[in-house]
Amino acid sequence: MSTATRRISLTAGVLYLLTFVSIPTLALYRPVKDDVGTFILGGGSDTGVLWGGLSEVVVGLAGVGTAVVLYPIAKRVSQTAALGFLAARVLETTLIFVGVISLLTLLTLRAQLAGAAGADSAALVTTGHTLVAFYNSTFLLSQSLMPVACDLFLGYVLYRSRLVPRVLPIIAFVGAPLLLASDIAVFFGAYTNVSSLAGLAALPVAVFEFALGVWLIVKGFRSTPLTSGTAPSDPAPEEPPAA
Repeated sequence: MSTATRRISLTAGVLYLLTFVSIPTLALYRPVKDDVGTFILGGGSDTGVLWGGLSEVVVGLAGVGTAVVLYPIAKRVSQTAALGFLAARVLETTLIFVGVISLLTLLTLRAQLAGAAGADSAALVTTGHTLVAFYNSTFLLSQSLMPVACDLFLGYVLYRSRLVPRVLPIIAFVGAPLLLASDIAVFFGAYTNVSSLAGLAALPVAVFEFALGVWLIVKGFRSTPLTSGTAPSDPAPEEPPAA
């Protein structure tokens, strides 16, 4: 394996592990999610929400980074899958940023209007609930639904190329449909996206991405024609014969 390829695998592995820094947001966002009315009217500290928003920004940037860094390798296996992975990551990050913006807007309202003379407390509370509901909806689409597409595209590349042990993409192939089924259940109100069932459904995808990050850092890609840059990408379609 060339030095350049090893650099790609190491960078991608670090970026994959960085996508797990938002795990504490479940606790950091608790003050606003548990009682948004009290929070937007000035109760409690906003420090946790700020740190949670920052961690999600890091996750979004790291997620796009994984697709960008892996693209030169992935396109040698399938340019379609490589572009699909990149597009899904960009969409995921865009939605993550939209969700963070909704919480930052809530903090702005809290700072500028809570306790101000003439402020309508009932309207503030209603707006707060709306912004939290908006965040929850974008979370479902960004950090729950989009990983399904990301892992299927990347899983296909890894399975076909054998760049890593095949058990890793197989975990992705099992986890992605399971997470999709859970997302559909959340969408139709069977349970919430922070319930134990939703957490269990997301576990295989989390295992795949964490294990892949560790493998790429410790072992890197296996030595194949792909890692030397000699393997072809998807073949171009044949031109129809002349009449």
